[in-house]
Amino acid sequence: MARLVDNPDLAFRLARAIVSDIALYNQEKVKEGIKNDNIFEILTEELKEGRDHFHSRVSPELESRDHLFDRAIVDVMIKQAGKIESSIW
Repeated sequence: MARLVDNPDLAFRLARAIVSDIALYNQEKVKEGIKNDNIFEILTEELKEGRDHFHSRVSPELESRDHLFDRAIVDVMIKQAGKIESSIW
């Protein structure tokens, strides 16, 4: 079995890669979710699957692991969607 990531920087890089894949494979859902301000509802299943995968690869002792995944969602998915027209901007 592979060793779990216990370095916050490496864990954040992993989180960004996972969220990047979610955004890439769900571009229409991201656009719709930003446009209608319901991105977390639209991507509930995908984000849960991504978070579960992240948790399976990162040590539970890493206190900030949930924060790192949430930050990756904002950095990768939300910020990059800033060019999508929406009432939330």
